[in-house]
This record gives sequence, structure tokens and C-alpha cells, in this order.
Amino acid sequence: MTMKLRLLLISMFFVGLFSNSIAYLEFDGWINIELKHALNPNELDNFVYRANISVPSLNSGLFNIAQEVLTKNDLDNLKSLSVSDGFYRLKAVVEYPNGSKRTFLTANKACNLLNSQLSDELWLSIDANGYVNALSLSTSEGDFTDCTMLDFSNMAITEFNTDVLIKHTELAPIPDTASFIQKIEREREARERGENKDNRGFFAKYWMYIVPVVLLVFISGATNPEQQK
Repeated sequence: MTMKLRLLLISMFFVGLFSNSIAYLEFDGWINIELKHALNPNELDNFVYRANISVPSLNSGLFNIAQEVLTKNDLDNLKSLSVSDGFYRLKAVVEYPNGSKRTFLTANKACNLLNSQLSDELWLSIDANGYVNALSLSTSEGDFTDCTMLDFSNMAITEFNTDVLIKHTELAPIPDTASFIQKIEREREARERGENKDNRGFFAKYWMYIVPVVLLVFISGATNPEQQK
């Protein structure tokens, strides 16, 4: 094994160690999520506290949630968003055991949330290291393309019914780079030792070029007897 190949394999080894060291937790770790929502149609960037979700085991998918009850003003704002065919916006702040945080924004039409009687689903996509790489809000009652004709004036439900669904991201197959490099190195060394040297005779090497020329000369002579005279 040459020095160049040794250095490449050593560098790959240390990259693997570094990748494992920056993974903040084991695959079956925990996370905490704080939810905030924007309900005021006139202040779409004003997010207020909605709920806190703790997921003690990413593998099991079990979770605990504590949610705030909507006030009458909150519900009226949500209905106003629905009448104007507006979106219910949700901000999720994910906190990891090492103290780092990441924020996600998601949205759904307000009328979809009201039509589902405030029952929604929070989808979490988790990578192999336990990080949340995507978060989205959905409802189980389907989506409306036009909410302006719906009437939720008599709706009085003020409590969310939220389900947290965890999807683990599947890893793609990893190419065996080390074996490929070793194969290339063996072929190079074999060429240097002359193991791949072609020892065939001249005709064995170039018969595919010689035969067509001979045939062409033979055919040419057969079709021109006058030149032979």
C-alpha cells in the first residue's frame, strides 16, 4: 500500500470519528418543542405561546403535551382568518439536550383547522443523529381551496387536540470508497509490475484491422479482371 493510499484511508477514518463526535445524542434521544402561533389577522408576525411538547424517546414516538386554551378573542381572530381565506401560522422551537435550538415555521389554512374542530397533526422528520430536519402542520379533515363560503360563527371549541407523528429519515446506501480505492491501487501496481502487458503476436493483436484490408483487396481484384490482364 502506497503512502498516498494510507493517507487517504487515515483521513477517512478521522472524518468518521469527527462525524460521530458532533452527533449530539444517541439515536434514541429526547427533544423539547415550544409552539407559538400567530392568530391576529392584523399582526401576522406576532407569535404567542400555544403549547409545550416533550418527546422523551424518539424511537418510541411517545410524547407529552401541555396546551393553552384559546380565549374568546383568540377564537374570533382564528375565525377572521378563516373568513379572509387566511393562513394559521405556527412557529416551533426545537431544543436539544446540549442546549442548542432550531426554529421551524409551518402554516395551514385557518378554515382547515376550524373544520377539524381544532384537531391537528404535527409531523416531525428526524435524521439518523436525532436532529429534526423538517416540521409540518396538517389536519385530518382535508384541505379547502376556498374558505370564504364556510361558516364557523357558532363554533365554541377552544382546546386543541394535537397528535405528534415522528418519521425517521432513511439513509441512502453508502458507497464502499475504501474498497474501490484499494482496487484501483492494485490495478496500478499490477501495471507497474508488467502483469497486464500484452504478449500476443502482431497478427493476434491487429487481426481486426488486417482482415478487412485483405478482403477489400481480394474483392477489388475480383471485380476488375481487365486490370489483371
